[in-house]
Amino acid sequence: QVQLVDSGGGLVQAGGSLRLSCAASGRTFSSYHMGWFRQAPGKEREFVAAIRWGVGSTYYSDSVKGRFTISRDNAKNTVYLQMNSLKPEDTAVYYCAAPERPFSYSWYANDDYTYWGQGTQVTVSS
Repeated sequence: QVQLVDSGGGLVQAGGSLRLSCAASGRTFSSYHMGWFRQAPGKEREFVAAIRWGVGSTYYSDSVKGRFTISRDNAKNTVYLQMNSLKPEDTAVYYCAAPERPFSYSWYANDDYTYWGQGTQVTVSS
């Protein structure tokens, strides 16, 4: 059974940094892309970043590009999201996600993912 466990959230001042982790279990994840999404109060869950299988190409939403970095450690079945220069508008619950099938080329939409972490709260104060 696939399980994702998010961690690393917290309260930080604007301009600060946090690193989120997503520990995966239940299968070997090197053949799957992984994603991070976030959901702010009263808003829909939105794409933040994804990292592809194989060469590990990365993809970001325009709102976080240049500030956030997604990475993966396949040996540890763990995905990270390094968040720098945080802004109050980054405040949200952050979720990691994994797809059902390997070697997929679609990673921007909620429907591209089957498995979700429990979420970790990130709060950025001004």
